[in-house]
Amino acid sequence: MNSIKQKREAKGFTQNEFALKLSVDRSTVAKWETGEALPRADKLPQLAEILDCKIDDLFDKSA
Repeated sequence: MNSIKQKREAKGFTQNEFALKLSVDRSTVAKWETGEALPRADKLPQLAEILDCKIDDLFDKSA
């Protein structure tokens, strides 16, 4: 899910700002970005909307 980090940074959001928009803890965003955890399915549409991308774009297709 490294693309979440890239897309978040491209939008200029800190992890904390991004977490607030998604109503999750900052540590949750950090876990998504490191691959330690994956976002719940119900968060994917909101993630894609905030990052202005498709849900498919959130997943690293090279893995």
